[in-house]
Amino acid sequence: MDDDLEASEAGLGTGTSAFHKLGKGMVAFLRATLGFEQDVMREGRDYTTPHTLDVTDTSSQTASERLADAEAVATADNRRAQHDPQAFHSSIYPSGSEYALCHAQTQLMAAVVGVLNESLTESIKGFYKLRRAYITLDGILSAEAKYMKRRQGLGLDTPAQGSVDSLKWNHSATPSRQMPGGFASGHASREPSRPPSAHSTDEAFAQSRDLHPSRLERIDTGVTVGGGEDHNQDNGDSDVFYDADENFVEDITATYTGKVEMNGVTSSINKASIRDDNVEAQALDLPTPKLPINQHDLLDHDPDSDIFSNPLDVFIHSGANLCFGLLNIMLSMIPPSFGRLLFIIGFHGDKERGVRMLWQASKFHNLNGAFAGLIVLGFYNTLIGFSDIIPESDANALAENPIDGYPKERCEALLAEMRRRHPKSHLWLLEEARMNAFNRNLSRSIHILENASKSRLKQVEALEMFEKSLNAMYSHRYELCSMSFISCLTLNNWSPALYNYIAGSAHVELYRLLKASNPAEAKKHATKATELLKATPQHAGKKKFMARQLPFDVFVTRKIKKWESRAAQDLKCSFIDAVGISPIEEMIFFWNGYKRMDSSQLEDSLNRLKWTESSANPQWQHDVAAYDEKAILAVLRAATLRNLDRLDEAEAILKKEVLAVDKTELKGGLKDDWTAPAAHYEMGVLCWARRKIAAEDGSGPKEEERWVKECEGWVGKAAKWEGYDLDARLGLKIATAQDTLKRWKEKREIGKS
Repeated sequence: MDDDLEASEAGLGTGTSAFHKLGKGMVAFLRATLGFEQDVMREGRDYTTPHTLDVTDTSSQTASERLADAEAVATADNRRAQHDPQAFHSSIYPSGSEYALCHAQTQLMAAVVGVLNESLTESIKGFYKLRRAYITLDGILSAEAKYMKRRQGLGLDTPAQGSVDSLKWNHSATPSRQMPGGFASGHASREPSRPPSAHSTDEAFAQSRDLHPSRLERIDTGVTVGGGEDHNQDNGDSDVFYDADENFVEDITATYTGKVEMNGVTSSINKASIRDDNVEAQALDLPTPKLPINQHDLLDHDPDSDIFSNPLDVFIHSGANLCFGLLNIMLSMIPPSFGRLLFIIGFHGDKERGVRMLWQASKFHNLNGAFAGLIVLGFYNTLIGFSDIIPESDANALAENPIDGYPKERCEALLAEMRRRHPKSHLWLLEEARMNAFNRNLSRSIHILENASKSRLKQVEALEMFEKSLNAMYSHRYELCSMSFISCLTLNNWSPALYNYIAGSAHVELYRLLKASNPAEAKKHATKATELLKATPQHAGKKKFMARQLPFDVFVTRKIKKWESRAAQDLKCSFIDAVGISPIEEMIFFWNGYKRMDSSQLEDSLNRLKWTESSANPQWQHDVAAYDEKAILAVLRAATLRNLDRLDEAEAILKKEVLAVDKTELKGGLKDDWTAPAAHYEMGVLCWARRKIAAEDGSGPKEEERWVKECEGWVGKAAKWEGYDLDARLGLKIATAQDTLKRWKEKREIGKS
């Protein structure tokens, strides 16, 4: 965590334990994922059985290979620990839990590598690994719940809402000292499906602790894909996966025609697409882990507690909270367009519980604590910062509900502590810059990034440059924006199309600003913009996610074709003059940069949008009939006005320029089809803002409820929209909004009772 992976490699190089192997896997994982470097992870694609690896030489292993190696060693060590009387015996966890945690951590990292891999087969395998890790971690936390009840002097039949209370088990077992989700051999009998009581943690714990790692891939959670029972008794990681034919992937994976069995009821999910319009039915009835409501069910003590006198208990507790917390957040943030992926995993996520667990893990001064702190800060500064419909912060309620809004003081304290622990790491400088941007201090954020020393990690250097590029874009510093994004091309190969497109768009703005006052200089920017933008499609399509072209690549390819068509046919002008509504402002909207601007920067955005309708743009008179161009302008202007608290003006623009337009005019061909769902979402945000006003001015709970209900309606319509450009980006906001609205209603019901 001090950006010195070389020293980490050297320190771990001589060890052969599960912990050393896990450390080596983490190093490779960081190299691969911090910069989305495909070269680091791609070569490990064909390793499906850990025991086929040459573990004597790890110097040239890829991330996939190292993680498979670590998983194999953790499996062996866990079996040994469960049968070795000299092995560590915790007062909290069953024997072998430390190795079970290592196994789960390798599976989580391998899952991320698999999903980021361009192979569809590896992506699907990654989701199954998430499922198996989920169940293993759940077993560890069930052991904590049982321990807390013992410590509090409560009977084991005391009602408690445990970590597995909502999982729909189909498995019955006899008590044993095996690790829940562990790796011992043996088989248990199956009984007819029977869901556990919502208040029976111990029953679920007894069921889970007979789960064997050789059968983790077949654990009955009430959900089986394919409509049949899996009788295979082999290790899931040795199952044969054949690479899908990537040439036909678009036709093969567009829909799934199998069946889903849930609690003995088989339902057809024909035409179940990851872009399913019926998002209300997505992952219907999948179990959602509940946040423990009884204090004795939650191990949330500080590191100096006598509970954590043994360092292995500290490792298990902090690691389980880190991994299960992250997994819950990941699952809860899946946007509606990817909701069908939850069928593979079998569970929903619980964001509130996930963030609580990450806060708990961040207390500990070890690698797990550092990772947890990084994820917590990333969650607030990036994911919450990206969303609009979020709860308000309540400084007095942080202990009870740490995810509400943006707990500014608590995040600042965490950042200060992490910088104290890891003074050489640029990851914390990056989070400090993001924190300043979230608080609408873009100049300070850029200053931090420009004056930082060079990181020893190229991947972190690339992240810093990318963050600076975005902040320069939000600040309308177009020269800096273009130079920074071009620098990203030399530091990272994640999305050359994105870097080129935004760099070119910055020169479009410079051309427009100088067109009247300095034609010669404007011409230079026009040439540069044309060069960068026309080169963008050449970079598009090279990167894939789950064997599909990246959504942004699809977006920019269509956009360039649209402008070329306008130049040649519709407007009969140069390419640079055929560019429509400010592409930079459009990118700011998609990255929600308006939320990071101060009032003067928001006024600058309004002025840049105003140029479109001015006499300086003679092409606009031809665009008046282009409904999709007018809709783009309306959505961008409304979002800007909303952030200036000019809510009535924003609403009027959306209703007149987008909502009143026939939907067929806003889609098809080369048109921008994202404006209609975005307008519905923006209307929801306006309602949420008015709810806040009603709460503050004493209008009463009825008025608040009215605005919440209207907000739900607009967000619900946006969630059900058919597929459109960059729907996953808007989908993240929608998913957060739906979660916020759900929790608001739950709290209101609790307050009434």
